[in-house]
Amino acid sequence: MKDNQHTQTIPSTVLTQAQTKIDEARTLLAPYLLALTPAERQGLPKMGEKTIGFVEKAYDFARQNPNLVPPYLEIDAFGVDFADAHGLWTLLNSVQQLEEGIDDTEMIAGSEAYQAALVFYKSVKMAAAQDVPGAKAVYEELKTRFPKTGRRRGASQPDGSNQD
Repeated sequence: MKDNQHTQTIPSTVLTQAQTKIDEARTLLAPYLLALTPAERQGLPKMGEKTIGFVEKAYDFARQNPNLVPPYLEIDAFGVDFADAHGLWTLLNSVQQLEEGIDDTEMIAGSEAYQAALVFYKSVKMAAAQDVPGAKAVYEELKTRFPKTGRRRGASQPDGSNQD
């Protein structure tokens, strides 16, 4: 088993506080958030990293040159849209960084826990084969977690080996 990267327990109080803050943020933003279908998302022109500067300049120029604003363009609505898009962009970037950190840490912790479980499983399997007292019952219980689906050449087994 390679070096364990995840070695610090996150206190349950910290996880609870984080969940409370996430719930608070969700509640705080709920009246302002909209939902789109996948088709609606796909059909919208997107303001992204490369276009935000263009949108900002266009908005500034529109405010400075009202004579150039067509009558069907509501400059106040443009301002609301730009301000919220910009503010939410910043918030989204922070949330995405948090999500990436949570996802990576959960993946490492889960992988390390699964690897440790497989090491234990292999040990119990060997102990059961050698009739070590109590090992057979543990092995029988653990092996049910790996339902047999028929062995294929090269298929990975629960103990991490390949059947060749």
